[in-house]
Amino acid sequence: MQEFDIIVLGTGLKECILSGLMSVGGKKVLHIDRNPYYGGESASISSLEELYKRFQVPCPAKPMGRGRDWNVDLVPKFLLASGQLVKMLVYTKVTRYLDFKVVEGSYVYRAGKVHKVPSTEAEALASDLMGMFDKRRFRKLLLFLLNFEERDPRTYQDMDPNRTSMRELFRHFDLGPDIMEFTGHAMALYRSDESVQILHRQSERRTHAHLSQWLCPCLHSYLDQPCIQTIRRIKLYSESLARYNFSPYLYPLYGLGELPQGFARLSAVHGGSYMLNRGVEEIVMDKGKVVAVKSEGALFRCKQLICDPSYVPNRVKKVGRVIRVICLLNHPIKNTHDANSCQIIIPQTQVHRKSDIYVCMVSYAHNVASEGMYIAMVSTTVETSNPEKEVQPGLELLEPIQQKFVSISNMMVPIDDGRNSQIFVSRSYDATTHFEMECEDIKDMYRRITGSEFIFGDLRKDCGGDDDDDED
Repeated sequence: MQEFDIIVLGTGLKECILSGLMSVGGKKVLHIDRNPYYGGESASISSLEELYKRFQVPCPAKPMGRGRDWNVDLVPKFLLASGQLVKMLVYTKVTRYLDFKVVEGSYVYRAGKVHKVPSTEAEALASDLMGMFDKRRFRKLLLFLLNFEERDPRTYQDMDPNRTSMRELFRHFDLGPDIMEFTGHAMALYRSDESVQILHRQSERRTHAHLSQWLCPCLHSYLDQPCIQTIRRIKLYSESLARYNFSPYLYPLYGLGELPQGFARLSAVHGGSYMLNRGVEEIVMDKGKVVAVKSEGALFRCKQLICDPSYVPNRVKKVGRVIRVICLLNHPIKNTHDANSCQIIIPQTQVHRKSDIYVCMVSYAHNVASEGMYIAMVSTTVETSNPEKEVQPGLELLEPIQQKFVSISNMMVPIDDGRNSQIFVSRSYDATTHFEMECEDIKDMYRRITGSEFIFGDLRKDCGGDDDDDED
């Protein structure tokens, strides 16, 4: 019987990152997945034939290029260029296994039209998102945010960011609801106005205040919360945008399936073991704590267990549903300047909903589709008994569509923090098209597993990084 410090079940991105981090930290790690491929719920399907088979859709009469040219993400998301996932990739040197392209544009939907989110001052002045006077006021807000330093009260302009609400900050710059909407949804990346998630852990406010706005147990309107939360989010967006100018987002060549494989390599380099295509019969407990995993008749002992919700259905609860529609196209999305990749956010108020609708698109330019073909995804949080009707505004932007693949999945979260059982369960992926929420889940799990905070500087040191390394 083999013994390990940690056993990880599932090869989703979060599980692979944590496996890599634990291996780097000197833990003896065994990673098991019931599937023959990496990625779990967030896998990339590596042939067009397999995609049709997975969704039980008849193959098209007319081929769409070579099937092996396709890599289709089941849960597509982009990386913010200055976001936490990019930092994890850089500091662990997993970037040596990956190549990225900048997403060509970020757009927002208003009054039935798609508008580019301004990425330069010239674009802001030319944008039809705002009138002439609003542009001047919006520029003043951006200058305030650009110069804002959390540790320098002289940059506060006589406002306390921990007491002044975001609504009051917008009012201070005399900005109306239209500017508030695209700033809050397309730049701060809030999912709604009425149910924004804000973290209230005292320790989180103290040690990771700059990122605490992404994950939490309670719901409030961001407009009525201290503006510091939104300032951090807009600054993250702006810093990401400043890196490449076109948009703040990156996407890996050959699809998101490359990310978990990169962290799996990191784990293997530091002694981690992997077993794919292997079933799990039992998680063995003793006095309420995990002690082993039984897999295909073999018993593997462990002190801690990390897994995705599918491996422990009795330890998770459903908190909602997400609909995702994968669309194969032979053209770029209209009104995006023929971009080979882009994101479009449809704010909830524009379509009389409680939560936003997201559209993201990649293409043959990223080595994920046949020449001249595009892959788009429309996703949102389900609010009614007719989810497909809910995403119709996004689908209409993509017409004509060659083929659609619809999935509706439950959003599962752990019922406890895992400290008693030493079983640590990740959360399901949300409907957004970025990874910040997932990274907060990783950091939260890391804290509970190790008892210490996740610190990027320590990660760089453990991986043998140089403090002078360039993050670009």
